[in-house]
Amino acid sequence: MHHRLEPKKHSFHYDIFMFYLDLDEIEMLSKKLRFMSYNRFNLFNYKDSEHLQLPRENPDKTKTTKQHITHFLSENGVEIGKGKIMLLTGLNTLGYNFNPVSFYYCFNEQNEAICAIAEVSNTFKEMKPYFLSKEQLNEGVFKLNTKKHFYVSPFFDHDTNFDFNLPLPGEKLNIRIDDYKDDKRIFISTLTGEKEALTDRKLLGFFLSIPFVSLKVITLIHWNAMLLWLKKIPYRKKGEHLELQKEVFNAYKQ
Repeated sequence: MHHRLEPKKHSFHYDIFMFYLDLDEIEMLSKKLRFMSYNRFNLFNYKDSEHLQLPRENPDKTKTTKQHITHFLSENGVEIGKGKIMLLTGLNTLGYNFNPVSFYYCFNEQNEAICAIAEVSNTFKEMKPYFLSKEQLNEGVFKLNTKKHFYVSPFFDHDTNFDFNLPLPGEKLNIRIDDYKDDKRIFISTLTGEKEALTDRKLLGFFLSIPFVSLKVITLIHWNAMLLWLKKIPYRKKGEHLELQKEVFNAYKQ
């Protein structure tokens, strides 16, 4: 659900499905499941290249997502050893994918949650990771309010704040990311759902219920952008205020 509060109200919601995957098990799942593959075409397909890759200026494309994320965690003072990294994300559907945001939940060898990463993307194929430390975990929820410094939407300033509330996924999911401007909440977004088993039957059912989920997402983004433009919401071009677009991966060349 997306609900804009300022300067004019605008709301919409849509149904999607996402995958909660252990990064160590993706290759195994691709061998076990007929309709899911790893770095190759299928009904559903996970691709390392669509997620965080380091270094930022000249990424090493030979490494897996877990290797890149482990490197990123190390840069932020976190070592998980033989711990696991769980990723909540969307997969390619018949070769196409767009993830507005993916979430990494990182656990140590004792299976204790120690940090999280929100991997935010825009329609320019840019990406920015937001790191949430163990100190920002309270009663099973990672919380962080931070400057965006990223061009996510032409209808938001780059220096508004993201307010992340990321509960650890369980049987139910209830993620919330709000936007704040000058300590005032101006936008609410929620991601809710229920856990389902990952089987070929479920995969086929998901596909038949929402055949091109990523295409649906990107279409709704542009449709609602047009509605906001018609409502005369202030519009900001991508090339404006480049100094406020910081630590961006796959930076768009002006």
